[in-house]
Amino acid sequence: MAKNIYLIGGGKGGVGKSLVSMAMVDCVLQREEDLLLVDADTSNPDVWKAYKGTVRTELLDLDNADGWIELINVADNSPDSVIVINTAARNNKSVSAYGQILSNTLPELRRKLVTLWVINRQRDSLELLKEYMDAIPDTVVHVVRNGYFGEERKFELYNGSKRRALVEERGGLSLTFPDLADRVSDDIYSKRMNIAQAAQELPLGNRAELHRWRAAVKSMLGQLTNE
Repeated sequence: MAKNIYLIGGGKGGVGKSLVSMAMVDCVLQREEDLLLVDADTSNPDVWKAYKGTVRTELLDLDNADGWIELINVADNSPDSVIVINTAARNNKSVSAYGQILSNTLPELRRKLVTLWVINRQRDSLELLKEYMDAIPDTVVHVVRNGYFGEERKFELYNGSKRRALVEERGGLSLTFPDLADRVSDDIYSKRMNIAQAAQELPLGNRAELHRWRAAVKSMLGQLTNE
């Protein structure tokens, strides 16, 4: 099998997709695996800006068929690279319209599509998750409760939902993404730093918090290593 494709989704803005994407990139790099980063947030490509000088990157517009076709070609040409896709803050219309293009080629690509769906505590996170799972049934979906919005028990709408039962029935996990202190995440975004760079250049206290967070993220994402 070729390496996995990890798609970081959530459908809407403000749920924390960019930081989860950066965390996934950071974990892959720490494992010293070859990586290709695809940023589909063409209007606000923060992840691309942070990593464009460090790893191979592509900026692709997945709001149209051409973008999905190019994604498949890029994946086909890089079988030994883990691919991490940071999706845009959009609804699922383009996924519903064009996502099957990728889904249909997964057997030929010999890749597995793994989705990390980032949620906050609001109902529309679950509604968008349902739309996504209906649009691309051939992906394993792990739901990521963003700890920025509160501890795990506060995600009551998801925790007790039929959607969670379906996610886990299909082999997905329900994960909780560790919160990172605002002053550290603000530095990363405002200075357009990648995580490894921030771990070297931020003030000592900020680096200590980042070190704690990276260890917690590594533990969380380590549950996906056997896929």
